[in-house]
Order: sequence, then C-alpha cells, then structure tokens
Amino acid sequence: MLQRFWLIRHALVHPGSMKHLYGANDVPICDDTMAADAPRYAALAARLPRPARLICTPLTRTQVTAAALIRAGYPDQTPLIDPAFVEQNFGTFQGQPISSFDARSTAERHPFWPIHAHETPPEGESFADMITRTGAGLERLLAEPTRDTIIVSHGGAIRAMCAYALGLTPHQALCLAVDNISLTRLEHNRHGWRILSVNEHLSTTACATPAPPSNEARRSHPKQTQGASA
Repeated sequence: MLQRFWLIRHALVHPGSMKHLYGANDVPICDDTMAADAPRYAALAARLPRPARLICTPLTRTQVTAAALIRAGYPDQTPLIDPAFVEQNFGTFQGQPISSFDARSTAERHPFWPIHAHETPPEGESFADMITRTGAGLERLLAEPTRDTIIVSHGGAIRAMCAYALGLTPHQALCLAVDNISLTRLEHNRHGWRILSVNEHLSTTACATPAPPSNEARRSHPKQTQGASA
C-alpha cells in the first residue's frame, strides 16, 4: 500500500528560548511571528491532504502549530500524540547557553548541530539514537495503514526520519536544512522509502493572470495572436 508522510516543523519558538539549548524541553512559541506568518499557515493548510491522520509530539510547540493550521482552514480534528517523533533529548545539556556549544571545536560538534552526531549527552540520547527511535515510529505507523499521515514534529526529528528513509549517516542527515513551518514529504510504496521533498516552502502569492495583448500590440505583432506549440 502506498503511504505518504507529510512532515512539518513546528512554529518558531520565543526568542528568549533560543539563547539556550532547549532540545526536548517544552518552550513557548513566538506569538508575534505566528501572527505575521498567517498567510504561510493558510497556504500550508491548503496544500495538505484531506483526510489524513494528524500526529503531534508531546511538546506544546507542535500542538500549537497544528492548532494554527486548523485555524487557517485545515479540517478540525484532535491530533494523536506520539513521543516517537519528539526532538532529541540532550539530557543535562538542555538549558545551557547555546553560546557554550558555539565555542566547541570542530572535532567536538557537528557544523550544523550543537554536538557531534554520535555524542550521547549525560542522561540524554545521541542523534544516531534518534534515527533509531523515529524509524521505529515510522515502521509502527506503516503497520497501521493510512494513505496520508501528517506529523508536526521538530527539526532534528525530521532530519532523523529522512536519515532512516534513505539510510543516511547521522552526520549526513544533520547537513539537511529543515526550517520552521517547512514541509518535508516521504513516501513508502512496494519498492520501499523515497523522499519527495525536503524543506519545502509554500508560496503565499497567487500566480497573476497576464493581461491580453492590446489591439495595437496585435497589429504590430500579428504572429502572437496565432496558436503555437513547443
């Protein structure tokens, strides 16, 4: 059976939270940014399949994002809560100033992640562990056949799901860009997994219909009024 997974990264968090490594901590979103991004939520809500199974993580920022999509026009439903797709647990590193990780050497961290892809923080998990966790979550959903599943998740978890689908190394997966309110699409069919898009941003500007040529333009360029094929 063909199954499609529509992965959405949650709304931007409050600027005060960005000063620290928040990981799996429950932090608030930025209300001002969410209000300003209303057209983006409407475009995304229109793009998503219906009907679809809607899943969020236990963290508030994913549930608030799902609620914003419903306000923007997606059919109202109560999301399922699934911890398999929550952000990486950085253990005792969570809450530390992000600047302390910026000061790490290149051997101590990934260029696009606070720590090395295989590093396991005290009382936490490595990114490699998260690939295993999210992969198990995807396999469980495959066993509960539904054509379309929307998962409102986190940047790290979406990278991990892509890694699981394509067999990427943890280091390679962390090189993927996954922005807030972006869409990443996975598909599983009889041949296996494939990725349809990563970090997709929907346009909020409708295509303009070109004005018909004026009579003067028609007289000046008569060939433009004739049919053509390319």
